[in-house]
Amino acid sequence: MHYADTAIVFMLTVSATATIGLFRQSGQEIVQASPPAQTVYLRKVGIQTQHCSPVFHRAGRNPGIVTGYGLALAAQAIRSAFAMTEPQVASSDATNIETRIERQGDNYVINGRKWWISGAGDPRCAVYITMGKTDPNAPRHVQQSMVIIPADAPGLKVVRPLNVFGYDDAPHGHMELSFENVTVPVGNILLGEGRGFEIAQGRLGPGRIHHCMRLIGLAERALELMCRRAVARVAFGKPLAAQTVTKERIAEARCKIDMARLLTLKAAWMMDMAGNKFAQSEIAMIKVVAPSMACEVIDWAIQLYGGAGMCDDFPLAYSYTAARTLRFADGPDEVHRNAIAKMELGKYMR
Repeated sequence: MHYADTAIVFMLTVSATATIGLFRQSGQEIVQASPPAQTVYLRKVGIQTQHCSPVFHRAGRNPGIVTGYGLALAAQAIRSAFAMTEPQVASSDATNIETRIERQGDNYVINGRKWWISGAGDPRCAVYITMGKTDPNAPRHVQQSMVIIPADAPGLKVVRPLNVFGYDDAPHGHMELSFENVTVPVGNILLGEGRGFEIAQGRLGPGRIHHCMRLIGLAERALELMCRRAVARVAFGKPLAAQTVTKERIAEARCKIDMARLLTLKAAWMMDMAGNKFAQSEIAMIKVVAPSMACEVIDWAIQLYGGAGMCDDFPLAYSYTAARTLRFADGPDEVHRNAIAKMELGKYMR
């Protein structure tokens, strides 16, 4: 296996179009990339590895919070984790979130439980961006808020690590957390009360771009491994590359990868030009297309490798796990398909 030596990307706001990326690969110059549309081109520089994900950091727009954590995040001295998903509710609908953020004087008191909190297992994880309800009686989309919670805050407990198809993703990890009377100053709220859903939506669009970038890279790597295996491996007296089914799958993989790449570039370009809301249909489409494409291409590669494809001698098994997980993360396929259909039907119902 070969991976990029390092990939350094820092995000100092929850807005993807403000992302500044620095990527470095062995033997290559540092490349600076600003908008998401440019960073998609950098899949060859760190995006073909599952291990570049932990360096995507997020901090709030609150100037005080950014001042306190931004430089440390950018230097990778610490990292953050985003705590939204909860075990007791369908968190694909962010308005379901039940964690309470209650104001008491000059503080907020947080109570609730979260799980699948990626990055919470990293020893550098120093801060949680946590979503909860500040006003359950407010209109549906302004009940939620987000607060910054230090990882060492009294009452915050890492309950357990969660395995993903048997992988623990250490040291990054995906953790279950409990918040019991966790207290933070009111200044730790992001943008203000009732802005949590808005922040989540602003973050999820850019986040989905990054997911799709990595998925395209994983699929590229799987196709490369497939081709190398097909040329080198002999079965029934001829190379696997001579089998018609192998050629068909390699051709299909190339077509599907490039279609997903172009759709992702289009979504990123639309976000840069007009913002997340204008690109919401394209963002939903890439979130459906890229994970399914990657799963299919990686599965074909595993099939070509036989038993070797299912163990950790090659990166394919873990890559498949990562791709399959992203059919859930940041919204399941079904939610995105419904959103796409709703927007498409809306053109004819006005």
